[in-house]
Amino acid sequence: MYYVGIDLGTSSLKLLLVDEDGTVLNEFSKEYPLIFPQNGWSEQDPNEWWNAVVEGIPALLKGYDASKVAGVGAGGQMHGLVVLDENDNVIRNAILWNDGRTFKEVDYLNNEIGKETLSKYTANIAFAGFTAPKILWMKNNEPEKFEKIAKIMLPKDYINYKLTGVHCCDYSDASGMLLLDVKNKCWSKEMLDICSVKEEQMPKLFESYETVGTIKADVAASLGLSDGVKVCAGAGDNAAAAVGTGVVGAGGCNISLGTSGTIFISSDSFGVDPNNALHAFAHADGGYHLMGCMLSAASCNKWFAEDILKDGNFAELQKDITDDKLGENRVFFLPYLMGERSPINDTDARGTFTGLSLDTTRSDMVQAVLEGVSFAIRDSFEVAKSIGVKIPRSMLCGGGSKSPLWQKMLANILNIPLDLPVTEQGPGYGGAMLAMVACGKYPTVIDAAKALIKVKATVEPDKEITERYEKKYQQFKQIYPTNKELFKILAK
Repeated sequence: MYYVGIDLGTSSLKLLLVDEDGTVLNEFSKEYPLIFPQNGWSEQDPNEWWNAVVEGIPALLKGYDASKVAGVGAGGQMHGLVVLDENDNVIRNAILWNDGRTFKEVDYLNNEIGKETLSKYTANIAFAGFTAPKILWMKNNEPEKFEKIAKIMLPKDYINYKLTGVHCCDYSDASGMLLLDVKNKCWSKEMLDICSVKEEQMPKLFESYETVGTIKADVAASLGLSDGVKVCAGAGDNAAAAVGTGVVGAGGCNISLGTSGTIFISSDSFGVDPNNALHAFAHADGGYHLMGCMLSAASCNKWFAEDILKDGNFAELQKDITDDKLGENRVFFLPYLMGERSPINDTDARGTFTGLSLDTTRSDMVQAVLEGVSFAIRDSFEVAKSIGVKIPRSMLCGGGSKSPLWQKMLANILNIPLDLPVTEQGPGYGGAMLAMVACGKYPTVIDAAKALIKVKATVEPDKEITERYEKKYQQFKQIYPTNKELFKILAK
């Protein structure tokens, strides 16, 4: 049998056709536009997503026996606000995760409702990207449209609705709305009241691997699919990508060195750090996870190489950074080029080079950038450890993970082995795996991961390098606190 994995990204839709052995048979990708009505705003037309699916699935199945498709699973961009009226028509463009218009609503939630209260209700605090502030923004700025809302959804849930006719959401994606009681896996009545939303306006909640319905007969016919194809609830993109790298069950960890950076730690029990430095969300395997998100990771390296040095040959720039130089650099880099989320949650923070001298070389600065990102990831790593989470090893993925030097740095800065997966296909692959569980191919997500996820290589830490980096990390930790008040002054 075949399974279709959907990755509903911010800039494009990606589809995977996966067989029951986990082999990716075919791929499809289609871009769609972002809409920027005002500075700092970011929107998308949900119909663009659906049109991409309608075009993409037949193209994906061309040359394959479509009758063998058993299930569909989606991973999607999180936090986006999709609102439907009583006739299930889209009321307005979706307000996306990277939209910054809700600063007043975030301030109201964090400072008037209070961070402790929010954490009690949802296990998290408010960020501009989360869904609840967007709902409040609509209430405050578009009251006529707000009154028309019959259903509130997230981006990939709109696709599931169009496929099945079911208003649904999974726990992992719902965790990022600031409307879910994450610990008890139910909508928070208190948060719904704060946002003037009724529970009947919210979608039905499912585990990510549960079947929400089958594809409607007319839709199946238009897509070239058979009747009875199951659609699972799917997951938020980070949770789906974690499934796709086998990061499930207690003690699993995945670090992504993408444009932004994430550290994703899976657990079979609920936990939250006292300062809400990490997001505490439900996971797609039925358990929970902690996640640290840094806004600039591989983008720091790209910025310094291409924009500052005007040299996009990353391997050439890194070739002089040999093992004997690791942990010996006297230059430090703060990677806060766009402010920072985890774990400092400081929009005023900015990037800095510290320790420059007349004998500083270009290689020293390249090294400092890679190390600064790695040290910042360790900051979130340390928060998880402080609440008793054990992280014996981690998967490593994302564009930055292709650098052997960066792999080695990170393994030694964290002092754990880093595993590199054979297949790195992101949320779409995780979505296909969730569909397999929904269709009964595997009894649990953990079973699917054990069967399908393979490691192609492991990077082990070196005792001497680790000891050198430990001293450097203790120095790095002092740079942001020393500059915190200065960043506030510079932001004015």
